[in-house]
Amino acid sequence: MNAAQARIGLLGLGSNVGDRRERLKAAAGALPAVGVQVLAASSTYDTDPVGEVLEQPSFLNACLLVQTALEPLALLQAVKGLERDLGRDESGERHGPRAIDIDILMLGALEMRDERMSLPHEQLLKRRFVLIPALELDFELRAPDGTRLSDALATLSPQEGVRWAGPPLELPD
Repeated sequence: MNAAQARIGLLGLGSNVGDRRERLKAAAGALPAVGVQVLAASSTYDTDPVGEVLEQPSFLNACLLVQTALEPLALLQAVKGLERDLGRDESGERHGPRAIDIDILMLGALEMRDERMSLPHEQLLKRRFVLIPALELDFELRAPDGTRLSDALATLSPQEGVRWAGPPLELPD
């Protein structure tokens, strides 16, 4: 796939171990080396843990608008490699504390289901900590099925704590 065929995507970043903002910045800064151009970064948000492990420190989350010619599974392999390089302990509890988490939320209009990943991400329309920073980047974002992310956000309970924590991450050169 050449540059003309590159897709615009949306990545979610999260960390709840150590210097959370530095970990998010390191992840954004490492993406160009694996073929992912960062076009824009959202503000950062301090968020309550959700899901299976609620007794853990709060997360710092952000979203990145990116462009890449990588196919979905190659992109997944690249971001999982970055997570390892940036200190993610793969032996840790699933959904437990983590130094860095990089989720592929959308990749163009692609829809796919694989044992390793789903596009769009299966939780895209169900998590305020994803939707709020994503909509900051582009309020008109839609899932591949046409669902407006803003409409999905409007249906969610405000009980999932998402608090503005700081300005957008600095973009890599």
